[in-house]
Amino acid sequence: MPPGHPAPERTRTTQPSETSKTDSASGTNATTAAPPIADGSAGSGSPATDFALALLQELARAGVTDVVVSPGSRSQALALAAVALERAGGVTVHVRLDERTAGFFALGLAVESGRPAAVVTTSGTAVANLHPAVLEAHHSGVPMIVLSADRPTELRGIGSNQTTVQPGLFGPAVSFVRDVQAPTAGSVDVDAVRSLAREAVAVAAGHTGQPGPVQLDVAFREPLSAGLRAEDVDGVPDDEVDLEHAQRRVHAGLPVVELTPDDEPATVVIAGHDAGPDAERIAWELGAPLLAEVSSGARFGRNLVVAYRDLLRDAELGGAVRRAVVLGHPTLSREVPALLQRPDVETIVVRGAGADPYDPARASRPDAATTFVSDVRVTGRTTPAHRAWVGRWVTTSRAVLGDGDAGPDLDAKRSGDRAERNRFLRDEVALRRRAVDRTMLVEAVWGVTWPHDRLVLGASQLIRVADAHVAGKKLRVHANRGLAGIDGTVSTALGIAAALERTADSVGTTRVLVGDLTFLHDLGAFVTGTEERTHRVQVVVGNDAGGAIFRGLEVARTTPDEDMRRMMTTPQHVDVERVVTGLGWEYRRATTWGDLEAVLTDPAQRLVVEVPLTD
Repeated sequence: MPPGHPAPERTRTTQPSETSKTDSASGTNATTAAPPIADGSAGSGSPATDFALALLQELARAGVTDVVVSPGSRSQALALAAVALERAGGVTVHVRLDERTAGFFALGLAVESGRPAAVVTTSGTAVANLHPAVLEAHHSGVPMIVLSADRPTELRGIGSNQTTVQPGLFGPAVSFVRDVQAPTAGSVDVDAVRSLAREAVAVAAGHTGQPGPVQLDVAFREPLSAGLRAEDVDGVPDDEVDLEHAQRRVHAGLPVVELTPDDEPATVVIAGHDAGPDAERIAWELGAPLLAEVSSGARFGRNLVVAYRDLLRDAELGGAVRRAVVLGHPTLSREVPALLQRPDVETIVVRGAGADPYDPARASRPDAATTFVSDVRVTGRTTPAHRAWVGRWVTTSRAVLGDGDAGPDLDAKRSGDRAERNRFLRDEVALRRRAVDRTMLVEAVWGVTWPHDRLVLGASQLIRVADAHVAGKKLRVHANRGLAGIDGTVSTALGIAAALERTADSVGTTRVLVGDLTFLHDLGAFVTGTEERTHRVQVVVGNDAGGAIFRGLEVARTTPDEDMRRMMTTPQHVDVERVVTGLGWEYRRATTWGDLEAVLTDPAQRLVVEVPLTD
């Protein structure tokens, strides 16, 4: 097992009367039976409803504020109890029409809030449709609670309709599974339910290991639900809600390392996805260049080096590095892992929230001595030599980037010479009529996004272009980089928007930048039930009619163009306007720089902006 990587805890169904813990060290599986149901006073008339309501109330007390529901028959007790609890005051319910989008919506809620959302599904393939979101949550360390409804024990393994083996369906991606047997007649043992809920939230939030998804597979017998009158449902008062219990934690069980600025400056600080702003502080205190990816949360500050990929290939800069401090999960370059694989570079990794510790050196050197820590404390002071070291990186980066596409000469605008003023006007018109390329698009989106907004980047060529070009700016940027898939990007953004709109930054816009294939892969996200709240989201689609990212593959140089087009870049022609307006969204098209400037500040509540790309 790699350093800092906890062994998984899993369960499976055995006998309904058995109760035991998983022996994660030996890898064997066990089960915990349903929390006891005490004989006594009758509740709603449906044990399923009584248990579902009690479970959701206790999850709310344990700090779960959001429940995402996809409709289904076997899960009806959970769904109807959730809306009754919302009405009484306890949780916020979000209904998504299919489970794949529901899973990513729950992921987005947790990304923004830092606390797990519960996602409710019915039995069968419905549960399996959560798998992409569960995998992303596992690999990126985002807490999530799967509440999967199931058949009772006597209906399993006999060919019952819509019945499969659900406990442990997600394999090692879920470290905590409880097969909760069907409740029977009687009143619910609230203490047992509270214990189950608090344990599930604690594991999801990372109290005992890495944060991530957990699964409560809850069996229900008929009657599958009963009506809940408002007077029969107790809300959960704010003073009973333990938000701190649900807050994501990381770095459990690892030491804090003390570092000093090196005698001869040769350190860099690398901030991968989800590194957080601490990376900027550490770089400043160590007198080190900051190589921060665009979704790191640390792409700002005086030590920031935007063109870090080019400079890592430079013998006088990248070749001089002897120590690297890594935070987050770097995924956007080949140069970073190549640096960390060098035997002459000391590597210190601040353990992130994801399932696997980041250790690319082990790919080529299994005995690599990477140091894993929970945090970095810097002692000592930097010297003029450190400032010169950082200055060389920053200055060279600026030279690599150049002036970009310089705008019209503003001095000519103010000139007393009529010819000069006319030249300015011609240049201004020419700029506004220019077709949009990827660099223009990412810089425009970055430019209109501010700290009270949120920016979500899809796994396409555009995030790499943004990483290579956009300047420092302290923004909240998210991308699903745990597995870097194109699944659920818009759904994730909708979840982020739903959580954002309940915070002090509620006036902000959640902006999503995706390629056309990433957009098409999550069309279900654009479908919203008529009874649901809508959110302030702007989806910007850079449309190059195919997967441009694959054009950069080495094999493209030796493969016939027609084979690359059909099998890899997969060109397509979709009428984006008809698709999104048919689903109730507004649509704008920006073919020039002038168009793009105008539409990105459009105040429409739910807007899709299509930008045909020229490269």
